[in-house]
Amino acid sequence: MDIRTILNKVEWNTFFETIGSPSFHHSWEWGEFQILCKKEILRLGLYKGSTLVAIALVVKVKSKRGSYLFVPHGPLFAIHQDKLTQKIPAQQFTEIRTQLAHIHSHLVTIARREGFWFIRIAPPMTRDEDHANLFHALGYKTAPIYVHAETMWVIDVTKSENEILMDMRKNTRYAIRRGEREQISVSLNATTQDIDRFLSLYHMTADREQFTPYSDDYIKHEIQAFQSAYNVAIFNSGFQDSPKNSIPQEFAQEGTSRNLAAAIVIFSKSAGFYHQGASIHSKYPAAYLLQWHAILEAKRRNCTYYSFHGIHDPGRTPRSWDGLSLFKRGFGGFQVDYLYTQDFIISPFYVLSYLGDRYLSWRRGI
Repeated sequence: MDIRTILNKVEWNTFFETIGSPSFHHSWEWGEFQILCKKEILRLGLYKGSTLVAIALVVKVKSKRGSYLFVPHGPLFAIHQDKLTQKIPAQQFTEIRTQLAHIHSHLVTIARREGFWFIRIAPPMTRDEDHANLFHALGYKTAPIYVHAETMWVIDVTKSENEILMDMRKNTRYAIRRGEREQISVSLNATTQDIDRFLSLYHMTADREQFTPYSDDYIKHEIQAFQSAYNVAIFNSGFQDSPKNSIPQEFAQEGTSRNLAAAIVIFSKSAGFYHQGASIHSKYPAAYLLQWHAILEAKRRNCTYYSFHGIHDPGRTPRSWDGLSLFKRGFGGFQVDYLYTQDFIISPFYVLSYLGDRYLSWRRGI
């Protein structure tokens, strides 16, 4: 087996989609997003003869907390996703172990040559002892912090609309119907105006919830990277496009913001992923109706799943995620647990990064 750089978008995405595109964090477009953010990346392919058997997107991270090679929700092997995870069949375990060792060895060579402190891998494998031992046998240890979601909430959108609604918590289903009765509007576009609407609400949400928001450029780059493949949608929900006679008095005055909830949803062939969200506290169920429209868009695109992305995992994510997790679970569905993020130490300087990550976890209330 040998490792080569993949320069062909079609080759990368064909493999990515063939195995079921378990996470958009390993798509070609996520690599383009990293480039827009001025980060250097590698797109590596593991070949057995002329056959591509695994891919690994590698991001070279140089931050105040240390320099490391990061593999976001990868590497991906030639195993079809199982509910947006990679679960290695028993008959392929030895082969995948060998493939992972090849990729690991290649990353170690790069890290030592270029002075990186450690390798960080966020595998999309099912969280179980067998998968954990694959990494521990190579010398990896569980990272002190997550980078991308490790515990997610997902629904099956191959069901009929009525079946999806009936799987929801009663209060969630009622909120959707009430939003429709009150003529709350939901727009789906990715125009400059839609982006501005999202950003305005996003910063209001960050101020209220007291979290550090991504920069405007970060959000715009993410949209730009996926927009080229028509794989992103911005949903805005409120009274901005509602009939005038249905607009509540508090939103009737011209110049008053009528946007109550917003979301950025990224699509792959297999799923829609709710990645960024914003809202204001309101008695109107705009956020519920927005998510229902996002679910319907995933169905329209013939996706299999709609992922609400991260939910609270005690000991790994902030307790403040509890409320949002309750909201997401109200739509019915099931929990997906990825293997915890794994670190391989290259340099003794890793301890500085480790302590920085532990401090950040403490600041987040983990």
